[in-house]
Amino acid sequence: VQLVESGGGSVQAGGSLRLSCTASGFTFDEPHMGWYRQAPGSKCELISDIRGGGVTYYADSVKGRFTTSQDNDKYTAYLQMNSLKPEDTAVYYCAAIPSAVKVLRRCQDPAYAYYWGQGTQVTVS
Repeated sequence: VQLVESGGGSVQAGGSLRLSCTASGFTFDEPHMGWYRQAPGSKCELISDIRGGGVTYYADSVKGRFTTSQDNDKYTAYLQMNSLKPEDTAVYYCAAIPSAVKVLRRCQDPAYAYYWGQGTQVTVS
């Protein structure tokens, strides 16, 4: 069972990236998925979650710029990030979650998700 992320990288301010999170080994039937990020020295922040095909939450810091979606046929969740800012620089994680906890001490804490992705670095300069 795993979640595999892709799509991170380096981009200039104002640019865009799309992160993908592909699931294998478990039934991807409109799961409750969360996207988290953690910058050095900061806590792990929930930036968006999606459940039953509908997005339930965006953090104020990304609202209007980021869009979450999922394709059940491809077992994949997406995070489209537009108008990126230097403060968006962080490691981004997807997770299959039982509930949306907005702030964690650290990402990849098994107490807060069924599964975590490996994380992907996003750097905005």
